[in-house]
Amino acid sequence: MYDSILLPIDEAAAESSLLYHAAELATWDDATVELLFVADTGRDSVTVAEGEIVDALVHEGEEVVDEAASLLDSLGVEYTTSIEQGTPAKTIVDYAERQDHDLIAMPTHGREGISRYLLGSVTGKVVRLAPMPVLTAPIDEEGFEFPYGGILLPTDGSETALRAARHGLDFAAELGADAHVITVREDSVLASAGDAVGEGESAAQEAIDEITAAAESRGVNVTPHMETGETDEEILACVDREELDAVVIGSTGRSGLDRVLLGSIAEKVVRSADVPVVTVGGD
Repeated sequence: MYDSILLPIDEAAAESSLLYHAAELATWDDATVELLFVADTGRDSVTVAEGEIVDALVHEGEEVVDEAASLLDSLGVEYTTSIEQGTPAKTIVDYAERQDHDLIAMPTHGREGISRYLLGSVTGKVVRLAPMPVLTAPIDEEGFEFPYGGILLPTDGSETALRAARHGLDFAAELGADAHVITVREDSVLASAGDAVGEGESAAQEAIDEITAAAESRGVNVTPHMETGETDEEILACVDREELDAVVIGSTGRSGLDRVLLGSIAEKVVRSADVPVVTVGGD
């Protein structure tokens, strides 16, 4: 599924369960991991120590990368390391493209604090900009279930959602996981004067049927869910209720850089989910 995983790290991510999770995924797929520290050129980090010009962030990056690398060594994961200078989000995406990485793994929130690559800052921008899938997960010391037993695929019937669902189904087929597909009709839509309830239900069923057919062609068991409410809340509630291990969801991709993610839903799910979320761009 994935051959080359880029894992941007900082001092918080270096000891997170996201690092363990990336290692698990790499081991499963026989993939390589590249640890990347970005020394933010927007921060004043150059100083003079013992008569020599020293970049404190680059020095910090070397220590962080070494710490993370020692863990990957202990887990027997093939890896490389790099330290780059630049604006973090753009540098991460450009580097991932240049090195042909097919997955970027990024942290979101954690119990003991917030990584510098906080969603809404670097992680959020990477999710919007990256042409390859981005796996996001909270910095959670308890870790994540892997291989996934159940994956949730939200859909609104759009081509972006279908593309993400196909990616999620390929992932589920590789892992031997079950798929759950969910479509949500929001209360605000139901309340609008132009909404036809019958047409909305028909469109929702068509969206589910399309993904169900794609699942069956891959030999993946699929369970449909049609819900009403706030979309992000229903997605997260389904994850909890069905005890699912991951979400695969579409984003707007590069064609919509001036827009938020698909209806803001992907961003909200990434920000709040306690399980890994893979966002797949629309290009």
